[in-house]
Amino acid sequence: MSEQDREQDWFGATFTGFVTAIGGGSLRDMLLGSYPLVWIDDVRFLYIILVAIICTGLFYKWMQKLRRTLQLFDTLGIALFTIVGTEKALSLGVSPEIAAIMGMFTAVMGGVIRDMLTNEVPVLFKKEIYSSACLCGATLYLIMYGLNVERNTSFLVAIAFIIVLRLLAVKYNVTLPKFRK
Repeated sequence: MSEQDREQDWFGATFTGFVTAIGGGSLRDMLLGSYPLVWIDDVRFLYIILVAIICTGLFYKWMQKLRRTLQLFDTLGIALFTIVGTEKALSLGVSPEIAAIMGMFTAVMGGVIRDMLTNEVPVLFKKEIYSSACLCGATLYLIMYGLNVERNTSFLVAIAFIIVLRLLAVKYNVTLPKFRK
């Protein structure tokens, strides 16, 4: 696909941004039967997403120069959404194993849906340590939860763990082993 074929109009970019923003949490909530979905119940989420898309469109060229900074913000986002998603799953009464998976889904599935819509290979199917960092962080959170460690401490330690794991993996080019057929 050529670069020109990848260009989207404002509606396409808005749709793609919206799906990316709500995809993981919506998938988690649908799988767990939690209705109404958060963004349906609170219209302010739509406005926040729309403002973010407009800012991205207006400052796109400038933001392209900040790839490393954006990667940091992506890492902060997946860390936060992993633990928030894990907590939401626990609050719905699922087992810790399912809660960890739902936390990871919350963090990464919006990006997977976006990549599939734009004909890209999702990062989770590449060798990068991305979703695996989320799953490890969710597991750490659940271990601390099971040990009755104070909630805020568990929350912050697990988020920091995901961030450090992801950033170290990127810095030192650490990857998971390839699956051989």
